[in-house]
Amino acid sequence: MSASGVVSFTQQGWEQVLAKVKRAVVYLDSACAESLHWGCGSTRLLEAVGGPDCHLREFEPDAVGGGAKQPKAVFVLSCLLKGRTVEILRDIICRSHFQYCVVVTAVSHAVHLTANHVPAAAAAEMEGQQPVFEQLEEKLCEWMGNMNYTAEVFHVPLLLAPVAPHFALTPAFASLFPLLPQDVHLLNSARLDKRKLGSLGDVDATALTTELLLQIRCLVSGLSSLCEHLGVREECFAVGSLSRVIAADLANYAPAKNRKKTAAGRASVVFVDRTLDLTGAVGHHGDNLVEKIISALPQLPGHTNDVMVNMIELTALQTEEENCNVVAPGCLAQSNDTTAKALWEALLNTKHKEAVMEVRRHLVEAASRENLPIKMSMGRVTPGQLMSYIQLFKNNLKALMNHCGLLQLGLATAQTLKHPQTAKWDNFLAFERLLLQSIGESAMSVVLNQLLPMIKPVTQRTNEDYSPEELLILLIYIYSVTGELTVDKDLGEAEEKVKKALAQVFCEESELSPLLQKITDWDSSINLTFHKSKISVDKLFTSLRDIAGARSLMKQFKSVYVPGNHTHQVSRPHPSDYAVLILFVVGGVTVSEVKMVKDLVASLKPGTQVIVLSTRLLKPLNIPELLFATDRLHPDLGF
Repeated sequence: MSASGVVSFTQQGWEQVLAKVKRAVVYLDSACAESLHWGCGSTRLLEAVGGPDCHLREFEPDAVGGGAKQPKAVFVLSCLLKGRTVEILRDIICRSHFQYCVVVTAVSHAVHLTANHVPAAAAAEMEGQQPVFEQLEEKLCEWMGNMNYTAEVFHVPLLLAPVAPHFALTPAFASLFPLLPQDVHLLNSARLDKRKLGSLGDVDATALTTELLLQIRCLVSGLSSLCEHLGVREECFAVGSLSRVIAADLANYAPAKNRKKTAAGRASVVFVDRTLDLTGAVGHHGDNLVEKIISALPQLPGHTNDVMVNMIELTALQTEEENCNVVAPGCLAQSNDTTAKALWEALLNTKHKEAVMEVRRHLVEAASRENLPIKMSMGRVTPGQLMSYIQLFKNNLKALMNHCGLLQLGLATAQTLKHPQTAKWDNFLAFERLLLQSIGESAMSVVLNQLLPMIKPVTQRTNEDYSPEELLILLIYIYSVTGELTVDKDLGEAEEKVKKALAQVFCEESELSPLLQKITDWDSSINLTFHKSKISVDKLFTSLRDIAGARSLMKQFKSVYVPGNHTHQVSRPHPSDYAVLILFVVGGVTVSEVKMVKDLVASLKPGTQVIVLSTRLLKPLNIPELLFATDRLHPDLGF
């Protein structure tokens, strides 16, 4: 089995889809689009569709239907074919002129049976049959207006967005996040006639909501398909309460029984809850260029793991802000460009200083190959220096096309290096180190009192001060690294001071960011009273206390901080005796953590193949968004 198993798994899945799309109108949902984006690129899909017109559309209620000269449609969906998803399918088809419809779902038929409340024993008897898909095929013909038209519904496990040969993400599960102690109270409220849960340690599959359990089963279905592709029988391990449920579901997944009997290889699959260590996700000690890029540049619309690179510098347009939307953005994923992909993988695996030098080296070599008039310069890499190399390609269309992927990564690097957020990165790092020192020597109340002067209203803040969102990141860092708290009078008083200061800052914001709107449940600061703001902040601190106690049920790995060592991060489970280790981080992972896992396994057990999977690629701001989300127990499954 090659190290590129996650890449070949994804590409093999997409080849099955591409075989169906010739001259079709293709509708994709955002998760499948992201899998395509990282796995083989939209260019590959356009080539397979053929013809002069672009017929790619987002799968949404208002999607444009097919015209009179567009008889064929292919729908590529990451979700269950049920409820609202089927209604959208119906509406698009009914306003079109399709005579041939193909629906591809990333969710297996076995999970569709579960979603339709078919008992396990009855489902086992249906092996080889697909009644749910067959019924939908009949409906598709009905909606097309002629039962003699052609309809196909089938499953392809489009689970992954492969970021690198050893690292992949699951876009359809980007919102999946481990449970917190406060969720136990919500679960108990639905257990009217059942024994109450005492803690997260008591949570099993039977305690979860129907939606969350189905979301887990959809994930397990995809992971089982991956193990089949890798040719392995998995042994499942878990660290954390939600991970334990996922691991148990994969271990007991009935449709995989025959696969496990015949698999030639063995693999360990270790699931880890992100909430057990949020310091690695919100901290700034990674020293990785890619982490800084995804933190500084705006998110690519419809994506959770890529960014928009401003390409206007390579055009004749002026660089005014209003022109930025005229030119399509670049991105980090370069699945069809061998040179750019090699640079991308180097950026994932090197420290910041080496990474920017590698970007410069690639740009210099590309310019030399194109005989562009490059002026060599050594020493420190600056944004201006990179831009001077990039602009050499500006008026040379052939050179631009030959090195388009490289130029996107070069521009991403230059734009990040000169971004204000990057300058602030070092301020975060310095303060985090100071906090670690204080946590090692002082009580939590002292640490919170150190933070208090930094909480400033918008009228008193400069660019170097922390915004409300950045203060939340620091608070998450403090509570996660500290661990289980000893609650006393001093801590209560210090927390109350910080709460009041934060509540006041929220009220005085000129405009509430999307995150603050979510936290306060209010659209505008104009009508946000201090009382309402304080209630929201109190709830926020409940989540922070939950974070602090996240490791309390563990016998090992209780601490993520060793006093005296300011760069130490969470201990990782040792690789088992199997040749393949798949680590799945539930709730997101950073680039630095992926590299750390890869290096750690290589040093402890040379020869072990490690694959890191996670629900999403994290930047610090993602953690407050996930942590303070209100739909953890009731994910939107499209029905």
